[in-house]
Amino acid sequence: MRVITRRPLAQFMLIGLAAGLSGTAVAAESLQDVLKRRNLSQQDLLSAAKTYVPTGKRDEFIAFSSGGQSGQVLVYGIPSMRILKYIGVFTPEPWQGYGYDESSKAVLAQGNIDGRKITWGDSHHPAMSETQGKYDGQFLFINDKANPRIAVIDLRDFETKQLVANPIFKSEHGGAFVTPNTEYVIEAAQYATPLENRKFAPLEEFNEKYRGGITYWKFDRKEGRIVPKESFSVELPPYSQDLSDAGKGPSDGWSFTNSFCSERYVGGIEKGRPPYEAGCSAKDTDYMHVVNWRKAAELVAQGKAKKINGHNVIMMETAIKEGILFLIPEPKSPHGVMLSPDGKFITVSGKLDTHVSVYSWEKIQAAIKAGRFESKDAYGIPVIGMKETLHKQVQLGLGPLHTQYDAKACVAYTSLYVDSQVVKWDYCEGRVLDKIAVHYNIGHLMTMEGDSVEPKGKYLVAMNKLSIDRFNPVGPLHPQNHQLIDISEDKMQLLYDMPVPLGEPHYVVGIEASKLKPGVRYKVGTDSRTDKPHPGAVRAGEEKTVRKGNKVEVFGTLIRSHITPETIEAEVGDEITVHLTNLERAQDETHGFAVGTFDVHASVEPGKTVTVKFKADKEGVYPYYCTEFCSALHLEMQGYLLVKPKGWKPSKPAAAEQVVYTEDDYKKQLKKVAETQAVIDQVVAYITGVNYRDFPDVVALMDDAVDQLNKTKETRAKAEEAAKRKDWQQATLWAEQIWQYQVKAADIGIRAKNYLEQNGARKTK
Repeated sequence: MRVITRRPLAQFMLIGLAAGLSGTAVAAESLQDVLKRRNLSQQDLLSAAKTYVPTGKRDEFIAFSSGGQSGQVLVYGIPSMRILKYIGVFTPEPWQGYGYDESSKAVLAQGNIDGRKITWGDSHHPAMSETQGKYDGQFLFINDKANPRIAVIDLRDFETKQLVANPIFKSEHGGAFVTPNTEYVIEAAQYATPLENRKFAPLEEFNEKYRGGITYWKFDRKEGRIVPKESFSVELPPYSQDLSDAGKGPSDGWSFTNSFCSERYVGGIEKGRPPYEAGCSAKDTDYMHVVNWRKAAELVAQGKAKKINGHNVIMMETAIKEGILFLIPEPKSPHGVMLSPDGKFITVSGKLDTHVSVYSWEKIQAAIKAGRFESKDAYGIPVIGMKETLHKQVQLGLGPLHTQYDAKACVAYTSLYVDSQVVKWDYCEGRVLDKIAVHYNIGHLMTMEGDSVEPKGKYLVAMNKLSIDRFNPVGPLHPQNHQLIDISEDKMQLLYDMPVPLGEPHYVVGIEASKLKPGVRYKVGTDSRTDKPHPGAVRAGEEKTVRKGNKVEVFGTLIRSHITPETIEAEVGDEITVHLTNLERAQDETHGFAVGTFDVHASVEPGKTVTVKFKADKEGVYPYYCTEFCSALHLEMQGYLLVKPKGWKPSKPAAAEQVVYTEDDYKKQLKKVAETQAVIDQVVAYITGVNYRDFPDVVALMDDAVDQLNKTKETRAKAEEAAKRKDWQQATLWAEQIWQYQVKAADIGIRAKNYLEQNGARKTK
């Protein structure tokens, strides 16, 4: 295997330049000329080489970023930082047809709150499913801060399968976080409210009637869904709960949630009182909540929970009595509570402190077992002494925020919001190792699999809230900046600035790309949102249109380059339901379906069946078409929706065809068919002469190609029958259709041949 990294960097760049450019004058430009012309340094060149992923190659890691106010998830590769996909989650997303076809509408409707349709979300904290504390690449969870909801994304197809709305919270920031085997997805409330729906209480009764909480959503791995009836919450004081983390190793079975505004201040500048930020940061400390979630689940099973809004809630009184809830003071206004990979240490940073505090789980556990509590809070919850539980306090800088871990033992990275820096430090010995400036005001940061028991190191992504001067100006609303940092050496190196063009992308998780095993096609007739056979699915030849009263139901198919049916007829006022099945088996052969004026769009990936519904409330002629450029005849992949006035009858016979074909035209078509078949035979001879069955993608392509060629048999018979009648019009058009099938088969075959040539296929005996 050729190892290009052994070449001198200049030689490598020159070889690439010479190979990629044509023309004597351009090819003669040296590497130094390019550096000078573009005002690049050797460090710029090294950074480019470290992030460059050659054409046809793939990234080592995949990042899943929250999309902030877009309500979506952004997927990109590392180290290239190439955007790969947006995933529609809390917000309709037209390219994927999310929120437009009936199945995805049903998913979005799961997120309705109190009967209200919610059309946006503030996606914040993605979490990867885990097995024994390791990322397994099966599911992604993410929360909606604005409307307290959790989404389940199935990474077998990167689609959102479920939304669950929290039945007792009115806001949340502390989600989503998973337990080591994804038994539960943790979600913490943020701003306290009465837990019962539609219950009013004045702010003067804040201490008595407002409450926070932590919800533990039970996840069914087999079904890939959260099970609300098996989920529960723990009632907490009206502190503003924030982020959480689940214990691992020795701390498995426990969870940790930080908080702010434990002063329980309610503001009121309009009444002459100091604002929230004054009252919510007056104390030196807030509280970390320590919860024995495993024992809490047992209490629920024993019937020791109260039903609030139909949801199981362990009340504070019960939690205290049963010894599952404790508090530990932490630096004020923290954002994040992070477990070390071995589960022995808990790291908390206070934004208004210069230190990061490292708590020892061993010390916390010892205090709980011995019953050593320094006090109780106003609600009777035992408070464990901060000094008694600390392992280290390390001064890092201004505005420490979020911490992630390295593959190297005892090495952690913390964002400094005020200093606009990332600091590398040793949490075992309590010392700073390195610092690097970022641009600007970093919030969260992420290392590769840095939340898991086996961080991978190598790269860190800084999620910066401001970009200011980093990119071309695009108006007052700037992109945010995800910066890629190399952490493989002792000194950190900034490699790449990536503008993020949607929402406020709050947090990211990164996983080894090899752990993701998404499918490339569905079993024909699958409803992708339910993962079950779609009742509206049909195969080729089974297409039909059924009318019952004022309801028109279409069972159709899509395949290059044809929509069946080509015409849908309705009357004004009809309710139209269209089921469409993509018959393709080759990957990346997605078809779309759009009807103008009626706000209808569907994305139909290979094998998938979708349903769209709409009311034909206005007479007229409405073209429909495939929205994906799927083949050379994409523009011909069309049809018409004809909405007739009530009781309309044709006044004259159908118009004759405008172009008249002769016997010579028919013979020309036959000659073209024969020549095309010769090309196909050459391609087939190559493919069948190599080990193509060792390449599953090529096998699927061949299935599609054979399917297209099989259609020519019936079509050829129709052409020959018309020729016998000397109906040269029909004979020529049917012969043309034979060629259309051949073109599609040839297109597929050439794709397969190219794939085999590029991936080292070998000749068979």
